[in-house]
Amino acid sequence: MLLDGKSAVITGAGSGVGRASALRFAEEGAVVYLTDIDPEGAESVAADIRSIGGRATALHQDVTSQVDWDRVIARIISAHNQLDVLVNNAGIAVLRMMDAITSAEWARQLEVNLSSVFYGTHRAVREMRRIGQGGSIINLSSVAGQVGVRGCAAYSASKGGVRAFTKSVALEVASDRIRVNTIHPGMILTNMQKVALQDNSEQYAAVTAAIPMGYMGDPVDIANCALFLACEESRYITGAELTVDGGFTAQ
Repeated sequence: MLLDGKSAVITGAGSGVGRASALRFAEEGAVVYLTDIDPEGAESVAADIRSIGGRATALHQDVTSQVDWDRVIARIISAHNQLDVLVNNAGIAVLRMMDAITSAEWARQLEVNLSSVFYGTHRAVREMRRIGQGGSIINLSSVAGQVGVRGCAAYSASKGGVRAFTKSVALEVASDRIRVNTIHPGMILTNMQKVALQDNSEQYAAVTAAIPMGYMGDPVDIANCALFLACEESRYITGAELTVDGGFTAQ
């Protein structure tokens, strides 16, 4: 029970990596708060967790709303009196060539994928410092935040921002025993990837063919990495980036 008694909030937990992470955290004893802009999706996952004896609460949240962040964090502190883990997982992918993406799509990508990470990290650090027991913040970036990928200009900018932001914050809060790290998934078979396939099938196929291991990863592959960063087994790791991509960026 690697997370026994710890409280964890996971954004975008209604599907994909968020869902897989919520299930793994609950299996290891965490009290899990699942947030999503789709409340029915989050509640479905929470119900699955409760059906196997886990502890889970679903909360509606728009991660781009600072008011929603204040409400969610306050709810968790009120119910559990501590915040041990935050997983900033919610995100969107608008994959277009640079000359095709609109200014509105650019702005939306940065707001959902980058600004929301700031809002969540800002609130979590404030509460973790006040409580004084440290904590772990896990920000989902992407291999597109590490290397160039055609058709991913806006997405790469947002995820590269998450990478650099995380390293800076890790230095600021290390003395508070708050660890801040990123996970960089490669091609993972999620609903977001299925949408990307529909929008940009030729580019998607080319990238998939370039994976050395020959197949896309499963959301649980990312969830297991998040579990490691959330628990005390990784207590001396901060400011790090863990890449889970089947060897894609090793080429």
